[in-house]
Amino acid sequence: MKIPTAFLLLALGLFASYMTVRAQQTKPLSKPEPVPTIASVMEVQLRIVESQIMPAAEAMPKDKYSFMPTTGEYKGVRTFAQQLKHVAAANFVFYSAILGQDPPVGATLAGVTDGPDDIQGKEQVLKYLKDSFALGHKAIASLTAANAVIPLAKPPIPIMNTRLALASFSCSHAWDHNGQIVEYLRMNGIVPPASKGQPPANQGRR
Repeated sequence: MKIPTAFLLLALGLFASYMTVRAQQTKPLSKPEPVPTIASVMEVQLRIVESQIMPAAEAMPKDKYSFMPTTGEYKGVRTFAQQLKHVAAANFVFYSAILGQDPPVGATLAGVTDGPDDIQGKEQVLKYLKDSFALGHKAIASLTAANAVIPLAKPPIPIMNTRLALASFSCSHAWDHNGQIVEYLRMNGIVPPASKGQPPANQGRR
């Protein structure tokens, strides 16, 4: 008995379609997005503030690192270099505490320090700042649901006595000084890198 060619082609077509559907049904699902953790959420915050401060620090010419405002009520304010060193020193204090280790020599909140005196000049200051953020990433990665809110024995700031509190405050502290850093750049005719390419403010207003 001969099977009609048309019927055979139809059967083969249906079989091919069936196999295609089966292949699609058994195809491995795409990898799900990772579940957010305390560490991953705080890492995003740290990366954002670092991506603002480091380019701003690099944008200031080395001969302007000693700049401080003089017009207006600016007596006793930090120089541009001291702003960066203060952020770095505070970073070292906060992140060392999170990791349960002593901060490097010269990094302390006592007297609101601006870091070691022997760190001078643009290259050294930039390295000091960069190293402080590197320690930050290590500290943030160590945060877990089990240790984030366990009180620390010797917190650098008594009212912020947990790792999560220090991690959060480290970012807000850096943001505070980033505002001053940006102002120092504009006072020297430098557009902050983060502002380049942004639309003008108050569009349409007269």
